[in-house]
Amino acid sequence: MPLYLNDDQAMMQDSARPFMADEAPVAHLREFRDKNCKDGFSHDLWRKFGEMGFTGILVGEDDGGLGMGHVEAGVVMEEIGRNLTPSPFLGTAVAGVTALNEAGSALREKYLPGIVAGETVLGMAIDEGGKHRPERIAMQAERAGNGFKLSGRKQFVLQGGSADALIVAARTGGAAGETQGITLFAVDKDAANMRMESARLVDSAMAAHVDFDGVEVTADAVVGEVDEGWTVLRKVLAAARAGSASELIGVGTGAMDRTVTYLKERKQFGRLIGEFQALQHRAAHLYSEMEIARAAVLKAQQLLDEGSDDAELWVSIAKAKAGITSDLAVREGVQMHGGVGMTDEYDIGLFMKRDRALAEYMGDANYHANRVAELSGY
Repeated sequence: MPLYLNDDQAMMQDSARPFMADEAPVAHLREFRDKNCKDGFSHDLWRKFGEMGFTGILVGEDDGGLGMGHVEAGVVMEEIGRNLTPSPFLGTAVAGVTALNEAGSALREKYLPGIVAGETVLGMAIDEGGKHRPERIAMQAERAGNGFKLSGRKQFVLQGGSADALIVAARTGGAAGETQGITLFAVDKDAANMRMESARLVDSAMAAHVDFDGVEVTADAVVGEVDEGWTVLRKVLAAARAGSASELIGVGTGAMDRTVTYLKERKQFGRLIGEFQALQHRAAHLYSEMEIARAAVLKAQQLLDEGSDDAELWVSIAKAKAGITSDLAVREGVQMHGGVGMTDEYDIGLFMKRDRALAEYMGDANYHANRVAELSGY
């Protein structure tokens, strides 16, 4: 498949790009950061996402969505990254919807209409440590009556404090390090014995550390099949990793665009600094790296939409490459801005902060480079 957007995908980009630039530019992030918003994003903007149809991209047409794919979701994610738009799109409309698409009709009917309307927010409660290691899930889900009792702790659940429900990965069998025996549950925000501790991340987004002290759920809360949650979780992880890779491409591109503009405006020794050949070479190198990373991300999303056996490999290639390249973009941006690049007056420092948070989300570049090696037989 060609590594460019088709006509329908280009139309989605034509809708998403001006929408994000007008409704949620970097100034929008500053607004919510400076007023110390407990949610870290605008619910009014989230409803506008719904009105634009963005929240229903991965929701099937039978469930009221657009029935599109990961390429289209990636188009929106890239524009979110380009503008540093604070929103629950990645955790809810990408990861959360991917999980619910594998659920029974009762759970889909309960949550998907609200997501499509931009009213409902989901949190993904997967990781239990400081690093992304989903295969090490140890949280217990013991059978209790006609349901289960959840006990354990989840770390860094994005939008956890403002979520209407959490998709929780827990162990109904096996031991940490095994994929067999994992089950996914949809847990409502008002569940008894569930406590949250809010944490503001480096990019001003809000996350939560969540304690489950015997949280009881019914069997209807199970997403997929008991003990077979890894099958669903693999799809969720692939979707979230591809989505975050697209956002990293947007972050890198936004940083690069601001840097190039600065090179064309800033004068030193009586000349525009963009006329210095050393900086031209660095800018050209960054552009080429961004285009390679963008192609890798698009390839991964296309393979996900095709259901290819190679999709997981390419998702890790994309997440690793996007992480490395976005890191290069923000570092080059700060350096070429000089000392002012580290001040709050310039936006480039905000791009560096978003890059650092996204780099860790769903596995950093080192994690995915190692995964590429393992999936390739090394």
